[in-house]
Amino acid sequence: MLVHMERSDGGYGEDGYEVVVIGGGAAGLNAALVLGRARRRVAVVDSGQPRNAPAEGVHGFLSRDGVPPGELLAIGRDEVARYGGRFVPGRVARLEQVAGDGPSFRVVLEDGTALAAARVVVASGLRDELPDVPGLREGWGDYALHCPYCHGYEVADEPLGILGTHERSPHQALLVRQWSSDVVFFAVRPLSDEDRAALTKRDVRIVDGPVRAVTAAGVETAAEGVVPRRAVFVAPEFLPRDGFLDGLGCERDDAGWVRVDEWGATSVPGVYAAGNVVDAMAQVVSAAAAGAKAAAAVNADLVFQA
Repeated sequence: MLVHMERSDGGYGEDGYEVVVIGGGAAGLNAALVLGRARRRVAVVDSGQPRNAPAEGVHGFLSRDGVPPGELLAIGRDEVARYGGRFVPGRVARLEQVAGDGPSFRVVLEDGTALAAARVVVASGLRDELPDVPGLREGWGDYALHCPYCHGYEVADEPLGILGTHERSPHQALLVRQWSSDVVFFAVRPLSDEDRAALTKRDVRIVDGPVRAVTAAGVETAAEGVVPRRAVFVAPEFLPRDGFLDGLGCERDDAGWVRVDEWGATSVPGVYAAGNVVDAMAQVVSAAAAGAKAAAAVNADLVFQA
């Protein structure tokens, strides 16, 4: 099915959109909200599978601290709909440029549905690639955690662990020590002398060697058997959900992430990006803010093109 937008007369057909937002998380919904309030015709494409779904609550978001992620998104969708925003379920397969006087795009979904838009905001987020350790995926968001700012307070003063599988793991352990005096670092990969000294200085105990599993009871190690832990923090590999941009030729950095300017504009005119798809460290509140900022830039872009 092709949802077509006529632009020959400078207007938009009944099923056309001035902006298509890809992703219905905090960044995408806040972008759609700002654009709706700017009286733009907006559609949000969303798979309905948010990254933070396993989490008990969203934290660090003023006035929304502790709200379940699904509830926050439901509130956001209601607010976007109030200003005329429409929602299209599905995943985007590719994004195509359409020849014309100004930027114009086809957003093609995996089921063949195609939406036409003058501008696109990419807010499709990222996925967490976890180490291949039994029990991690099953406990993700419960006893297996990533961000101490998101989850540290809820496990404060409990026995905590850090799974040292990533180059970021020692840094993560030094942060987690702020929330508990009982922190064990499981050095699955070799530690540098500098990192070992820094952990020791912060009273983080180090257990060297392989980890066999992580469960709600603790960490099963080759060296000491099961080390009881209330929760274990792990640094995933962050992979942006942006494969549908490959055909556009957006400029990327050395790590493969799409580059954006301070307003979220990519190197392709008319395409903007915000949230975790371009910023792995963005929390919910900062992703929402980035979506709002990108939306303001998109609206100005449309105004001054007219």
